[in-house]
Amino acid sequence: MSRTSSPPTPWLTPLEQRAWRAFVAVSLVVNAELEAELEAAHGFSLGEYGVLAYLSESPGQRLRMTELAGQLHLSPSGLTRRLDRLVREGLVAREACPADRRVVYAVLTAAGRERLEAAAPDHVAGVRRHLIDRLDEPQLRHLAEALEQVRATCEDPPR
Repeated sequence: MSRTSSPPTPWLTPLEQRAWRAFVAVSLVVNAELEAELEAAHGFSLGEYGVLAYLSESPGQRLRMTELAGQLHLSPSGLTRRLDRLVREGLVAREACPADRRVVYAVLTAAGRERLEAAAPDHVAGVRRHLIDRLDEPQLRHLAEALEQVRATCEDPPR
């Protein structure tokens, strides 16, 4: 059995290296700032905020656990760990589907909706402060278009 080798990967050009490093640095810094602000002011993580936000935007403020895991790019066990604290705090409930025992829904509770509504203005202010307000409209448009193009061509990671 012969092995064929793939052609060598070309090194990043200075511009490619600059773009990559800037993307990584900004992603890490902005997410860390938003995470710290949510934890300090509202007692939950950026990931937990994401769960509450997705549920709030869903019909009936509920999603199948598998759908929610897909939206958040989490494995089922990763979603379970993230939900456990939210369920303990009464912000999210798990509900079985009466028609199909295999299906479990994550449902935003009234308390979860209240906590999300309290946190959302602070979160949006942080997004503005750490990213949006640092760019002008053409820069935002280019950034959105570039990242949407990358996202459209990415495969979802295995779960």
